[in-house]
Amino acid sequence: MVGEALVYALEPDLGAEEFQEVLVASGLAPRRPADFLERLGRMLAGSDLIVTARRDGRLVGVARTLTDFSFCAYLSDLAVARDVQGLGIGRRLIEETRRAAGPETSVLLTAAPGVEAYYEKIGMPRVAHAFRYDREV
Repeated sequence: MVGEALVYALEPDLGAEEFQEVLVASGLAPRRPADFLERLGRMLAGSDLIVTARRDGRLVGVARTLTDFSFCAYLSDLAVARDVQGLGIGRRLIEETRRAAGPETSVLLTAAPGVEAYYEKIGMPRVAHAFRYDREV
């Protein structure tokens, strides 16, 4: 771990292949269309804010957000490679997302089943009045 620097950055041009790799490495792939690079590319192209974490150049975390930078921001994907989970990378990706989205913007997300405790642990408030239609495909 010594000498392995973590670098956080805005990467609006993140490629679908690297995004796919971190989805797989994080365990989030079964809940995302990770087998479809073209669709991942469209997801990235339609994003307003992509924050990354790299460890010695390797992509180890991504926060992908849709936002108007004025009122709301939907953090659609938060993925951290399993081999670096527990180092505060997810928390920092959320902090960097909030910073980039701006103080006028509320950040919300829908937690993947089974990881709700993580968001509670980092102090992210729950929203009681939320509704959702699931994807059809």
